[in-house]
Amino acid sequence: MVVLPKSVEKVIEEFEKLPGIGPKSAARMAYFFLRAPKERSVKLADALVDMKEKTVPCERCFNIADMTPCSICSSPDRNQYSICVVEEPLDVVALERSGVYTGVYFVLGGVISPADGVGPEELRMSELRRRVLSIVTPGSDEDMQSPPDTESIEKRLEVIIATNPSLEGEATASYIVEMLRKISTQEAKELVSISRLAMGLPTGADLEYADRLTLKRALEGRVTIPSQR
Repeated sequence: MVVLPKSVEKVIEEFEKLPGIGPKSAARMAYFFLRAPKERSVKLADALVDMKEKTVPCERCFNIADMTPCSICSSPDRNQYSICVVEEPLDVVALERSGVYTGVYFVLGGVISPADGVGPEELRMSELRRRVLSIVTPGSDEDMQSPPDTESIEKRLEVIIATNPSLEGEATASYIVEMLRKISTQEAKELVSISRLAMGLPTGADLEYADRLTLKRALEGRVTIPSQR
């Protein structure tokens, strides 16, 4: 016996394919649009189509943008000698909301996860390597594009690894470190510094409930409290 019309079942099936959406949530969303005015469904459909047609990956950082290079990469106010490497575009959004970072980004497109069949080849590791070389050794064979501000190649480039503090994120960070250390040109070795985003205990957290990796990061990222004079 058919309980739901096929059109409704199809909508539920499509909602279930969204990350973090289970069968019950998908059904609630489908019934919401079923009860809502038709205009609401049309607006959602138009917005999705518009998003697909009007967004492109930035040719320099691979973040989602409406033009390439994106507004961050092409901005003269951003520090082109500081590259923050993140997993996904939403990480860029989070860092930009903080308002404390003034450099540029590089989006890997995921993390190394052997269990899911994702290796370095499935990520943008080679593009990251070429991006670094294009800045520290402009004019080389591997030069993709130089940053807008290239008045001096003697500037030191900082690569900030900002992958998540998960096992996959740590493995990805380690791979990036080794990859950058193996850059063959001596100039690149001297002009590239590598740092890892500090991780530790969040405000209001209880020490007894912190996991081993969080405690390790908190201890490694500890700072000295200056003495009062």
